[in-house]
Amino acid sequence: MPLSIIYQDEYLVAINKPSGLLVHRSMLDKHETQFAVQLLRDQIGQYVFPVHRLDRPTSGVLVFALSADVARKLGEQFANQIIAKTYLAIVRGHIADKGEIDYALKEKLDKIADKMAKLDKPAQEAVTLFNRLDKFELPFAVSKYASARYSLVQLSPKTGRKHQLRRHLAHINHPIVGDTTHGDGKHNTFIRQQFNFNQLALTCKSMQITHPVSEAPLVLRCDLDKSFFDLLEKWQVSHHQLHKLNTL
Repeated sequence: MPLSIIYQDEYLVAINKPSGLLVHRSMLDKHETQFAVQLLRDQIGQYVFPVHRLDRPTSGVLVFALSADVARKLGEQFANQIIAKTYLAIVRGHIADKGEIDYALKEKLDKIADKMAKLDKPAQEAVTLFNRLDKFELPFAVSKYASARYSLVQLSPKTGRKHQLRRHLAHINHPIVGDTTHGDGKHNTFIRQQFNFNQLALTCKSMQITHPVSEAPLVLRCDLDKSFFDLLEKWQVSHHQLHKLNTL
């Protein structure tokens, strides 16, 4: 299947990255053979430059530059945290209507990829805004309660720390469904077995950047991936509401 291109001009291209696809080759996944960089390069017939990261299990908007100069300009926007991002997630429990998670995060290091990095860095400021869009109560006793509760939440990270959204939601005891590192194993297994949902319930739904050449605002949006869409449909989210989600 070709990658879904949501925007392309002579300077940059944006795709809707599927869950499970690595952005580029990694020391941590030596046996993986498919990467967004190579797939997109082969699909459009020209070299592409990744300018930001999106975790392997996270789906959604992923931006590439088509030249080193544009990559530098876009990279500065990401580094300066002036890009507005909107994520959608399904989390365990009924989260508050809205709120702010202001919780500093220690940099997460990997034994292989980060073996030369400093180990004594202080925790970095990390802020996430959230807004609950819907809530669900399913008649299944997954843990100690008679029913299983979940929320559909819109997330707006104001900083860009590694695994920020996953770690922040886990910190407030509303871990993201499907998160095998920071999540709830019992609920992950239940959702997988009962609804055949086998991924992280987190997608970068939209992103507003400044075009690196015209300097005009550019909003990049993607549709919900099929598994995410199907799960919400099974939970009887109306087609009108699903359509509204695709305009976020």
